[in-house]
Amino acid sequence: MFNHTDVLETIEMVEKEHLDIRTVTMGISLLSCIRGSGKETADAVYDRVMKKAQNLVKTADGLSREYGIPIVNKRVSVTPVSLITAAFPEKSALVGKALDRAAGELGIDFLGGYSALVHKGTADYEEIFLKTIPEVLAQTERLCSSVNVGSSRSGINMDAVAEMGGIIKRAAELTGEKDGLGCAKLVVFCNAVEDNPFMAGAFHGVGEADTVINVGVSGPGVVQHALKFAPEANLTEAAEIIKRTAFKITRAGQLIAKEAASRLNTRFGIVDLSLAPTPARGDSVAHILQELGLEVVGCHGTTAALAMLNDAVKKGGVMASSQVGGLSGAFIPVSEDIGMIESATAGKITLDKLEAMTCVCSVGLDMIAIPGDTPDTTISAMIADEAAIGMINNKTTAVRVIPAPGKKVGDEVSFGGLLGRAPVMPVHGGDSGKFIRRGGLIPAPIHSFKN
Repeated sequence: MFNHTDVLETIEMVEKEHLDIRTVTMGISLLSCIRGSGKETADAVYDRVMKKAQNLVKTADGLSREYGIPIVNKRVSVTPVSLITAAFPEKSALVGKALDRAAGELGIDFLGGYSALVHKGTADYEEIFLKTIPEVLAQTERLCSSVNVGSSRSGINMDAVAEMGGIIKRAAELTGEKDGLGCAKLVVFCNAVEDNPFMAGAFHGVGEADTVINVGVSGPGVVQHALKFAPEANLTEAAEIIKRTAFKITRAGQLIAKEAASRLNTRFGIVDLSLAPTPARGDSVAHILQELGLEVVGCHGTTAALAMLNDAVKKGGVMASSQVGGLSGAFIPVSEDIGMIESATAGKITLDKLEAMTCVCSVGLDMIAIPGDTPDTTISAMIADEAAIGMINNKTTAVRVIPAPGKKVGDEVSFGGLLGRAPVMPVHGGDSGKFIRRGGLIPAPIHSFKN
């Protein structure tokens, strides 16, 4: 229950510290939409999303006005489309376009779930589905795609990893006039979760209820502001400040999530605790790390500071809600965080340092622009490295890189809105091709045998 002080603190967070509900995401099962043909299935998918999500935007907007907390995005996630179109994978694009059309008509910002789960092997229908991803992302506006290529229990499907490098390159080429925007809507996972409300990786897991509401809360500015009042605090005390702040942020998110679920007559799923930054000043995870005492993100100590931040956010959040899920931690997307943009532009942070940071934070190499002539095997190798970190550490990791067509190191890509802008960063010149072309499966680590 919120008391008077809580209400005043929340108002302060919203007005001065960039507190917002980053997304209210409705998960919708499409399993009941499977029909005898691609066209019939696409029509059924369109009808179901239109029916289930018809009041999502109106409800979220109403809650935002009522509680005075901005709700930035209204989103939908669906059952991985590769499962829905398994009988006619060459027609998967029809379903993708139907989903995008429904999202546009409903006013939904993004719709996730043009996805495949190939972490142990790739079925024939999934091979066909994967090849449709670049064209579908180029021909749609709101649709997002994800592919899970590994897990801590199954290992890493290196055949799928090898294929994804080429798919990412193709998605960039087909959206070259937009700096490779298609790649900003495509993420490759290890240990993907079924209840993630954030894009581009959201999909509605087959183990979920028919429809659910998942909420992602964002408050980097709130955490930074809280730390400003304790400039002499030691790191133990700083961690306590972050925990208390994360508790308050999460309570606000749970309030919105439960109300949204009730008004939409669906189930409340989870609150994702992730600190999701934006390109706006005062809303940066990188600036939190600098508030802790780093001169610039990327210098020695960055990984330790991020580890402390991530852990404190989780500890505070789980005390505020019994239904925590999704990714839950701190995101470090380059193009979506003003502090990361500044550090990358100044050459203070590299891909190597970003990779090290992904060992202790949510997700992985995220929204990073790289030269357009980067070989697809190099991109696959980046995916393999991140998947290995996720597999060995039993955490979700991912890669969302943009090989910007025609761009070289030092150039900039710009997507606008929450997707932001980013300098093109250098990649290693060594050839990973022979390693990637070996294919096969990197076996699961010994700690996967838990039964």
